[in-house]
Amino acid sequence: MSGSRDHTHSHDHHHHDDERWKHDGVRVIPGNQLDPNVPSTAGMDRKAAINFARVGAQKLWAGTVSIKPDAKTGAHHHGHLESIIYVVKGKARMRWGEKLQFTAEAGPGDFIFVPPYVPHQEINASRDEVLECVLVRSDGEAVAINLDIEPIEKPETVLWVDPVHRHPDEKK
Repeated sequence: MSGSRDHTHSHDHHHHDDERWKHDGVRVIPGNQLDPNVPSTAGMDRKAAINFARVGAQKLWAGTVSIKPDAKTGAHHHGHLESIIYVVKGKARMRWGEKLQFTAEAGPGDFIFVPPYVPHQEINASRDEVLECVLVRSDGEAVAINLDIEPIEKPETVLWVDPVHRHPDEKK
């Protein structure tokens, strides 16, 4: 059989396997080295930990998302992808359905599953605490299809304000 190994010979191939597994085996991605160069929705700060570019992942994307207090996304879905959200800190409110008519809340330690093609909206249910989550998707591609439906809670624009980017109402 081609590709099979005769295990009656000496195991000199272990050195080659060691070198291969050293670089192509388990990967640890430190939390302070996540990649911020990923598509994000207004009010959401996504960072990639596991994807094809970083570790060669073929079937998964994983990272973190922080949602500012009281921020809401627009209605969207993620195409054929399945998504899992694990709430680390804060309170998440999810709305879903053709008119975002269904709602559920999740807190620290809770998991949220979003099936393919389900219209939904993520909301930070707290007015003063950041919502921090771990996000896992069933493919490495970034799919987010914005939907032109009237959500029950209108998305709120959260401006990026820092010493370089001033609030539009602030005088220069």
